[in-house]
Amino acid sequence: MSGSFDLNLVRTFVVLYETRSVTAAADVLGVTQPTVSYGLGKLRRRLHDELFVRGPGGLAPTSEAERMYPTLRAAVEHVDVIFGAATEFDPSQPASFALGLSDLGEVNVLPRVLAELRARAPAITLHVHAFDIGAATDQLTRGQVDAIVASPELDSPRLSRTPLFTEGYAALVAADHPRLQGNSATEAELHRERHVVVDGVTGHPGPRRALHEHGLDARITVRVTRFATLPYVVQNSDLVAIVPELVAAALARTHPVRVITLPWPIEPVEVCAYTRRTPGRGAAQRWFLGVIRAAVRDIRA
Repeated sequence: MSGSFDLNLVRTFVVLYETRSVTAAADVLGVTQPTVSYGLGKLRRRLHDELFVRGPGGLAPTSEAERMYPTLRAAVEHVDVIFGAATEFDPSQPASFALGLSDLGEVNVLPRVLAELRARAPAITLHVHAFDIGAATDQLTRGQVDAIVASPELDSPRLSRTPLFTEGYAALVAADHPRLQGNSATEAELHRERHVVVDGVTGHPGPRRALHEHGLDARITVRVTRFATLPYVVQNSDLVAIVPELVAAALARTHPVRVITLPWPIEPVEVCAYTRRTPGRGAAQRWFLGVIRAAVRDIRA
């Protein structure tokens, strides 16, 4: 850009690129839609490029916008780091946050986040949204949710990824299972049992893959859509379910089920928090991410 450096125009460009919507960009920037449209028009005239064109999913960046984005995003992030330190969120004032979670996250992560919020900021309210991998990136960049905690990797330059913890797997059976009585099972024992699995995009393909690799596909007799269904299915049957171990331990505290060790390893899954990158992420979102990190800090203790 020639002439004077206008940070507001650069910020408008970056947020438009990330949200793909004039309406969403206005919400993130805290300005009116005409202000965003005016800024976009000014950028187009100055750069002699459309920058964004209408598409089925919103505004689609041109090749010139694609080329500019990484450099301009880095510049805005650098400025925000310098000046953002002076901006703090006041947790004593009423505010609301939105958190995206899977059904497993609602079992394992949500109670910890609520406890941390209660201790730090009782005036804060929380809205929980069901995790949808297809919509997650847009939900974050458009400000519909402030953070998402999930195991599927959200690979987008518009998002910031913060690893939280890793989790292995264990088997879950009814407390009074007629055959599996101990705290572990052999491969031969699992070959004699019937299994229930969770299908769909759950971020946990490990259990299905392990059953397949060990020749247990034919022993899968029930398929469900959500992990939260499993304790209700397992507790009154002789079915075996493979679930993330931390969730298994939580379910064993509230349902008549037992956790048993598997005879073979399953690669652990990494659970991460996702937030939108600056400039969309402000002091409030940074504070909320700190709450999430503190809430799960001792999750494996």
